[in-house]
Amino acid sequence: MSSNVEIRRRAVQAARGKSPFDLLLTDARIVDMVTGEIREADVGIVGDMIASVHPRHSRTDARESRSLAGAYLSPGLMDTHVHLESSHLSPERYAEVVLAQGTTAVFWDPHELANVLGVEGVRYAVDASRDLPLRVMVAAPSCVPSTPGLEMSGADFAGAEMETMLAWPEVRGVAEVMDMHGILHGSQRMEEILQAGLDSGKVIEGHARGLSGADLQAYLAAGVTSDHELVSADDALEKLRAGLTLEIRGSHPYLLPDIVKALKTLPHLSSQITVCTDDVPPDMLLEKGGIIALLNLLIEHGLSATDALRFATLNAAIRLQRNDLGLIAAGRRADLVVFDSLEKLKAREVYVAGKLIAQGGALLQPIVAAAESIPPRDTMKIAPLNAEDFALRVKGIRHGVARLRHIRGARFTQWGEIDVQVRDGIVQLPDGFSLIWVQHRHGRHEATPQIALLEGWGELRGAIATSYSHDSHNLVVLGRNAEDMALAANRLIASGGGMALAQRGEILAHVAMPIAGMLSDLPAAELAQQFRQLRDLSAKVADWEPPYRVFKAIEGTCLACNAGPHLTDLGLTDGSTRQIVDPLLDCRETPEHISQQ
Repeated sequence: MSSNVEIRRRAVQAARGKSPFDLLLTDARIVDMVTGEIREADVGIVGDMIASVHPRHSRTDARESRSLAGAYLSPGLMDTHVHLESSHLSPERYAEVVLAQGTTAVFWDPHELANVLGVEGVRYAVDASRDLPLRVMVAAPSCVPSTPGLEMSGADFAGAEMETMLAWPEVRGVAEVMDMHGILHGSQRMEEILQAGLDSGKVIEGHARGLSGADLQAYLAAGVTSDHELVSADDALEKLRAGLTLEIRGSHPYLLPDIVKALKTLPHLSSQITVCTDDVPPDMLLEKGGIIALLNLLIEHGLSATDALRFATLNAAIRLQRNDLGLIAAGRRADLVVFDSLEKLKAREVYVAGKLIAQGGALLQPIVAAAESIPPRDTMKIAPLNAEDFALRVKGIRHGVARLRHIRGARFTQWGEIDVQVRDGIVQLPDGFSLIWVQHRHGRHEATPQIALLEGWGELRGAIATSYSHDSHNLVVLGRNAEDMALAANRLIASGGGMALAQRGEILAHVAMPIAGMLSDLPAAELAQQFRQLRDLSAKVADWEPPYRVFKAIEGTCLACNAGPHLTDLGLTDGSTRQIVDPLLDCRETPEHISQQ
C-alpha cells in the first residue's frame, strides 16, 4: 500500500523545501473531500506520492511543472463494487477504458469467473490485473454457487477456499454474500465463509435485496457491512440507519432520483455512502461511462458535485481500507483526475502514481497484458444440440391437457399456472408465452436440459442465447421456435460462449466470448460495436418494456438467489422456499383425435 522507503524519504525532504518535486501541478482548484471546500492550491509530487499541497506559486522548484489553469483537481475515482466480467472485456482492455474516464481504482468481485473456474478463476483475475495502472483490489467470491442445492456452477466454495483466497495480498475482502437464506437459517457453509472473512480483518460485502426489519438486523449481526442491492429510497435509508455502507449503483438508474431526494433529507451525508457500477456492458461503458456516468446522474438529480465526488473518493477509500487513496493530501498516492467543470464531469487529464496517463478521454499509451496471465478457454462442455432438445415435454401424458406452473415477469418474478394442450408428449405453446431453457455447461453433472414456460416476455420472434447468465453461467436460451433456439445455442457452443440472436433459421447477431464463456479477445471499441449491434437487433426478437423487461434482464433471469421462480440447470426453483418445484400440477389424458380438435 505504501510507497517505498526512498520515495517517502524524498517526499519528506521535498515538502520541507530541501529538494525539488518530481512534478508540480500549479493553478489548481482542489476539491477538498474532507471540508467540502474548493481551494486554490498547488500540488507537489515525488515518485508516486503527493508530497505537499501548498499555497499557489509558493514553490517553483520541480523537475517538471504543469499548470492546470484553474481546473478542478480531484482524487482518482473509485468503484467499490464491480463485476468486471459484465463488460466482457479482458482486464487490460477494461482498464484502458475506465482509466481514461477518471476511475483509478476498483474493487472487483470476480464471482462470475469463479462460478465457471473455481479458485483458478480468481487466480486468473489476480494475475491478469497485477501491475495494471488501474488499482485493482480483488474480492474473494463468497457465493459459488449463489444458491447451493438449486443450481450447479463450475465449483463449490466453502470455508477452506475462502481462507486460501483471503490469504492472498491482492484479495481485499469477501465478495457480496448472496446466500441471504443461508445466513439467516444458520448454514454451516455460510458460517465458515463469514468466519474466514472476519478472521482476515478484511471487508465483507453484502447482497441484502429485500431484507428489512429483523432479517436485516440478523444479516448485519452475521458480519456483513455493505449493500448495493437497493430497491427504493426507503430501503436505502433503512440500510444506512442499520449501519451498512451503501454502494449506490449505476446499473439501476431509475432509483437514483428518489435516493438522492431521500439522502438530502438527512442532517448530514455519512462517510458510509459510496458508489459502484456493479454491471456495465461494453457499449454503455464506452458511450456513457462507468463511475463517471453515475456521478453525473447524481449531480443531475440534485446532489452537489463535491458530495458525489466524495462518495467516489474518500468514502470509497475508507470503505476499502485504503488510507493511501481517496484524498489530495501529503502522503497519499498521486492518483488524480482533472475536470474543467463540476456541473458536468468529464476527465480532462488523469494521473496515476504521479504520471500523466490519459488526456481528453484517451489513454496516452496502450496497456500490455500481464505475461503470466493465460486466459482460460474451452469452458463450453456441451455437445451440439438439435431442435428436439428444446421441446417442453410432460411425463405421464401423451395427448391431453396439463396444468403447469410457470414463471411470470422479468426481474421480479412470480408464479403462474396455466392449462396447456399436450400432443405427442409435447406442450403446445399458448399464445403470449415463450420458453426459457437452461443446460449445465461445466461438466459437473449429467447435463439434462431444463425448460419452462415464460410469461411476461411476450411471444419471442426467434431466440436469444447466452453463456453469461448470473451466477452459475450455464447456457440459457429464450425463444418460441425450437429450430432458432438450437441454432443460437450451437453458435455459442462452437465459439466458446457469448451471446447470439437467431430468427427464421439465421443468426442475426453473435458476440463471441471465448474466455470462460464471458470475456472477449476484441479491443474495447470493436467489442462495444458488436454488442451494440446485438442489443439493437434484439428488438427484432423481443418487445422490450423498461425498466424490468430489458435486454440486460436476459443475463439475470436465472438468479435463483432472488425471491420467486427461476429456472436453473437443476430445474424450476423457488427462491423464497429454496426448493426445486415440479412444474406439473395436474394432467388428464384424452383421445388423440379429441386433443387435436
